[in-house]
Amino acid sequence: MTRKNFLQGRLSLISTIAALAFVATAQPARAADDDAAVLNLVRQHVAAQASFDAPALAALTADNYAEVSPLGDVDTREKMLAFYAPEKKSAAPVIAVEEPFVRVAGDTAVLIARLAVTVQAGGQQRNMALRASYVAKKEGAAWKLLSAQYTGIAPKKAAP
Repeated sequence: MTRKNFLQGRLSLISTIAALAFVATAQPARAADDDAAVLNLVRQHVAAQASFDAPALAALTADNYAEVSPLGDVDTREKMLAFYAPEKKSAAPVIAVEEPFVRVAGDTAVLIARLAVTVQAGGQQRNMALRASYVAKKEGAAWKLLSAQYTGIAPKKAAP
């Protein structure tokens, strides 16, 4: 092997390692961006629900969106949008998205979170929580929700 061939082989190896290192460092940054984008999407969805903003909900959800309500009903996108029509607006609870857990696989993401809900009723404040699961799909550069499922979290009972 000549010195020239040896140097070319070494440069090729170094170039390959550098390219792999670049891809390896770029991937976590993209994944973190996707995680943040999906969490932001869910927060926007929760805010649009609280303000009965049907146009925002339509923009945030895919055409084939469906959700499972806390009562176990499966609601289509049309039924969900009808529920949040401006004329049906009522006092909405304060909802905080807590404990987000995001998993992204290509152009699909799943976010599981705890929704802390505070309701004012009869001068009293009541706190409750739901566990929510969201599925999102990347359409072009934007994420849209495909589905949501809400499950009540039973309050912890005091120890005897």
